[in-house]
Amino acid sequence: MERETKLLGAAGAVLVAAALLVAVAPGALADATPDPPPSELTVREQTIAAGEVTGGTATLSVRSRLSHDGGPGENVTVLVRAVELDTDLVAAEVTQRVGTVDGTREVPVVQNVSVAREGDYRIETIVFQDGERVASGTKTVRGVGGLQPAYARTGVEFHSFEGFGSGQVPPIQFSIAETAGSSATLNVTAYLTNTGDLSNDQLKVTFLARQADSNIVADRQVRRVGSIRPGRTTTPSTLLTVPDDYNYKLMAIVQNDGVLIGTAQAAATLNPDQTVTVNASNASADTLDTSDFETDEGVQRTESQPDERTTTSAGPGFGVGVAAVAVLAVAIYTRRFQ
Repeated sequence: MERETKLLGAAGAVLVAAALLVAVAPGALADATPDPPPSELTVREQTIAAGEVTGGTATLSVRSRLSHDGGPGENVTVLVRAVELDTDLVAAEVTQRVGTVDGTREVPVVQNVSVAREGDYRIETIVFQDGERVASGTKTVRGVGGLQPAYARTGVEFHSFEGFGSGQVPPIQFSIAETAGSSATLNVTAYLTNTGDLSNDQLKVTFLARQADSNIVADRQVRRVGSIRPGRTTTPSTLLTVPDDYNYKLMAIVQNDGVLIGTAQAAATLNPDQTVTVNASNASADTLDTSDFETDEGVQRTESQPDERTTTSAGPGFGVGVAAVAVLAVAIYTRRFQ
């Protein structure tokens, strides 16, 4: 009996102790809950698209895909900056707050950064969590200057003759229409193709004949081009009258509603003793007599801003100057043989 009493007392004491333990530390007997793993963020992918383009700047749309794993990532921000490749100077940067990222998933972040069109750039994406850098990615962008502003976008361009070898068939061609005295009239034709999806009806072409050595503009004509349907080629042409026995660079300048959209050149060799190259200086091309390039009013012809006329009325300058030189030469010749 005494033994049973002792056992009952010990059991009661154990129960009282257990109750006290539960009351003081209620979580002591519960299962332990593990702490969540730390947040892990990485830059999974970077894609860059062209946004708005103006005459001086281009907007780059940078899309970064952030991959998240582990516990919640709080106070997440993404910094995108454009660094010039040539100088390593920061051209522009933007920061976007993402907030809290949780779960195993990818989060897209789109940011726009504006840069100057004439540069090449390294685009850096840097991810911060609570002010600490946790991930980054880099991508290079070149040829930003090739992006066209909206006002200059047109499908019209000088035709590219394929299958004839590089540069063998220029988009400007000419023939000799006539020769009279010391002047030659060239029939110059340009080939324009609409590679776009819409018709263009505000085009004009300015034709120039430049003397190869001096770049003096010997003649200029402006022609308006009618509507060019998509996929079609048109051939505007004009007559340019120039002094004979000189070499020339023939140029065509295309404008769309007043905006320059393209130029092309071709060589015209009227002096068989010399050659002319379109993309090179011709220092010894001709022995130049500037009086051959005077207008009827005696003003030397130089290039000016193309106007709205479709023809030019000034002649190539073969008149009083050339006649005076001829008379003087005859007088010297006669006196020599008297």
